[in-house]
Amino acid sequence: MKFLELLAPARNADIGIAAIDCGADAVYIAGPAFGARQAAGNSMEDIRRLTEYAHRFGARIFLTLNTILFDNELAEAERLLAEAKDAGVDAIIAQDLAVWELTDLPVHASTQCAIRTPEKARLYEGIGASRLVLEREMSLDQIRAIRSSVNCELEFFVHGALCVCYSGQCYMSERIAGRSANRGECIQACRSLYDLVDEDGNVLVRNKALLSLKDYNLKDRLQDLADAGICSLKIEGRLKNISYVRNVVRAYSLALDELVAANPGKYRRVSFGRSEGGFTPDLAKTFNRGYTQLFLDGKRSGNWSSMDAPKSIGEEIGTVVSIAPMRQNFSNGKRPSEENITITLRMKNPGDRLQNGDGFSFLSKGRGEIVGFRGDVCQGNRITCRNVTGLYPGAKLYRNLSNAFEKELESNLPVRTIPVSVDISVIVVPVTSTSSGTEEDRSPSLPKRLSEPTYSLKINAASQDGQSVKLEREAGHNAAENPERMRGMFATQISKATGIYSFTLRSLEVETPDGSLPFLPTSALNAIRRDLAAALEEMPCQAIPLPVNQASSCTGNAEYPVLEPDVLSQVQDIQETTSNGPHLSYKANIANHIARKIYMSLGASRTDDAFEISHRPDAELMRTKYCIRYELGLCPVHQAGRQHGRANHTSGMVNPPIPSSRKTNLYLTNNGKRYHLAFDCANCEMVVKVARTYFCSIL
Repeated sequence: MKFLELLAPARNADIGIAAIDCGADAVYIAGPAFGARQAAGNSMEDIRRLTEYAHRFGARIFLTLNTILFDNELAEAERLLAEAKDAGVDAIIAQDLAVWELTDLPVHASTQCAIRTPEKARLYEGIGASRLVLEREMSLDQIRAIRSSVNCELEFFVHGALCVCYSGQCYMSERIAGRSANRGECIQACRSLYDLVDEDGNVLVRNKALLSLKDYNLKDRLQDLADAGICSLKIEGRLKNISYVRNVVRAYSLALDELVAANPGKYRRVSFGRSEGGFTPDLAKTFNRGYTQLFLDGKRSGNWSSMDAPKSIGEEIGTVVSIAPMRQNFSNGKRPSEENITITLRMKNPGDRLQNGDGFSFLSKGRGEIVGFRGDVCQGNRITCRNVTGLYPGAKLYRNLSNAFEKELESNLPVRTIPVSVDISVIVVPVTSTSSGTEEDRSPSLPKRLSEPTYSLKINAASQDGQSVKLEREAGHNAAENPERMRGMFATQISKATGIYSFTLRSLEVETPDGSLPFLPTSALNAIRRDLAAALEEMPCQAIPLPVNQASSCTGNAEYPVLEPDVLSQVQDIQETTSNGPHLSYKANIANHIARKIYMSLGASRTDDAFEISHRPDAELMRTKYCIRYELGLCPVHQAGRQHGRANHTSGMVNPPIPSSRKTNLYLTNNGKRYHLAFDCANCEMVVKVARTYFCSIL
């Protein structure tokens, strides 16, 4: 049996609780400091509130402490880690090796660790990582190779925003603004607009988000990932709002339930309970830049970029036919209102309904920027709103906020409960008398008659999370006049939800001499159900953790040694290897003495300071599997890339692509800054560096 986990993001505790209610098996969230999203911090009081709620369902909470740490921050980090343990956090997601020494909680190696090879995976397993969060650019074959090399858990992103650079290896934000992506301060330079210029100064593409990727969507590939050895399926989005998290988590939870149901005995969800009812999820109605599956199949297919729309543009709803100005005048002496317009559309789908308050967007002419506005009054194919600068007839209009869908997400929520099976036996307690000849008072709360038998109920309840409760309740002296009707009342009143538990009467065994059932009013049956819920609530949750040793549940090799002597020399962060051992470059992101000590103990001969300390002028700012030349049809290697680029992007090019396809050097320019693009065709990678020379561009 393989355990599968749906891991959801949470900006705060309330969003984390919403994720669990919608079907998440685990939630990752930042504490007060050192999370890779600086704007997503939370107090430990809120973390504790979230863990207490999650643990009732056997769901787990992972704290993100995945920035690199400076020496003067280690004491604070250690204190925060101790507080996290006290708050009930189940594991820490970390980038900096110092974290492994500062806590005894399980530590997951963050995607910021840039794990994409078996050698790098074995390195982190040897350090003590209980889970590895793999790079997003990996193929299924690469995942399988890592799965066969290590025993620890494997986690993989399945949905959300994508960094164009290998995770933890992007230094562009630090270079531009002194705000490190490895310190939670990324300015998202990959979403900025650039010009693409060749080595002769010719502008090939003007004002496009040339480094912006579409969002990841692997909802239809969960089976492939599970079969490859992934046990945790991760959704990106610690800065996203509650609507996004609810919609995406619900969509993936339902897909994961289908996967489990289609493979009986092979997979199971790692947490307890089921989310039922509520809204119907629709990923198209949630923030996205379009979707891609990147390199999952080991080849470049389709376009990965969102050059035209680095932000969420929404669903296409139609084309603007006309824009008519309106001006409302008031007779009460007040100033006229701002100029309004009425937009008439040719609907893409005549069945689409627009509603007051919907949000819309379009791409402006020339600069290609996303312009958004809200529709005040929407009737049929007409939108009335305040004047929208730059809107023009012929523009494609998109809806990036569906007011009706948002209301549905808010009001029609799924309910998560833990299934409980209830078995009831009905027996008759013989009459016992005292020396004075009076019947012993066995149930003072119920009416009784002298010399009549007493009904008794033996109740056994077993919940999905492994808890069991046994109760006995006396049921009075009165036999039900209609046993079948009484049996139906037992089934109806016991088989309901109370609190977080959903009860089902599995069996009702009648062991009375005459086959009779006691008469119990609805209130008495409801009281039995409430007593069961209260008894279960008092018990500690029996969570089933994902096994640390995945050899039994995935395909890992339990006999693999903890750390090979030469594993450090095989990772991709090596500057060079000398007779004394490997020399680790700035890409190892070493910013404190503990991390340096650990690497030296593993055999490093020398360790360079992190880029955030050294600011090396010759550093690679990005290395990425994404390639601008391929996207634009300029790839000298892949004919498919050339065909794909011409079909998708050449309309946005200022100059024809064919002559420039022979050029060796290409450059990105933005706000007076210039970056050199180098192409490592042997590894099918693109490198972004600061340009050392300047030229007079032909603009």
